[in-house]
Amino acid sequence: MASGDRLKRLLRLVELLQSGRTYHAQDLADICDVSLRTFFRDLTVLQQAGVEVVNAPERGGYSIARNTALPSTNLTIDETMSLLVLSHGFSDGADAVPFVRPARTAAAKLLSSLPDRVRNYASELTQTLDVRLDAPAHLANSSAWFNLLTSAVSRRRQVRIRYRSLNEGLPSDLTTLLSPYRLLFARRTWYVIGRSSVHRSVRTFHLGRIGHAEIIEEEYEIPARFSLERFLGNAWFLINERGQSFDVHVRFQSKVAENVAEVRWHRTQQITRNADGTLDFRVTVSSLKEIAWWILGYGDQAEALSPPELREELRRRIASMQRHYERP
Repeated sequence: MASGDRLKRLLRLVELLQSGRTYHAQDLADICDVSLRTFFRDLTVLQQAGVEVVNAPERGGYSIARNTALPSTNLTIDETMSLLVLSHGFSDGADAVPFVRPARTAAAKLLSSLPDRVRNYASELTQTLDVRLDAPAHLANSSAWFNLLTSAVSRRRQVRIRYRSLNEGLPSDLTTLLSPYRLLFARRTWYVIGRSSVHRSVRTFHLGRIGHAEIIEEEYEIPARFSLERFLGNAWFLINERGQSFDVHVRFQSKVAENVAEVRWHRTQQITRNADGTLDFRVTVSSLKEIAWWILGYGDQAEALSPPELREELRRRIASMQRHYERP
């Protein structure tokens, strides 16, 4: 077992045991997908590291106090500075990004423990770095659903949600029984991916569109073959139309060619620089909806050469845009 896997598992155990509820040993072993014997070895590692894990059978099993402090770690100067710079580097608008706020709290504790000379240097350095991200979604209303869903995933309990759907083929306000598999933070916001009773398939739900959610005591299992990579397939972002595959060819003019070439947009992309300064961009995707919007963002500096379905989709959207601007 790789040491990185064990570290992730130990951190997961601490997270579960600090959640405020108790777990049986077999439950924790199942959640971490290990044998009972491996769980007890991990438990011994935590206890040797100073984490006070308590077994109270009358209260349901193992737990630790929610605010139990972990033992000090002998970080090097470089490691400490990296944590401080990264946690403070995010701009104030990045609070929606997972774990930025607790990272800043941890960084403040680290900073207070440094010698004066090092602390002053670290403070000056953090003021010179700023990380700007895409505008985040308003996630204040999603925090409760995030906490509820993480609890549901860890306990393998289904969730009944009321959801504001943007799919024209479904009611705008639908209720479904969800078996959550993964939580994903991507492009400004949180999503939960799981099997929906209404759709009878694995679907993606935007946390910001959940109107109500409650855990029910119905258990479920995450299929052994499920993985986020397999679920998303060759989606440009999140939309993966099963059974579809499109070889997309876009030509970018020289004005934006380098901007496109310097970014890894998709795992299948291939680029070819032409003698006239233009750039040919090729990618294989499972849906044309999302990539069409991306191409339109480059205006007249991009032309989709294939497939024909994409050219037709872009032509219709451009014609619709033109009608907007023809109105006086």
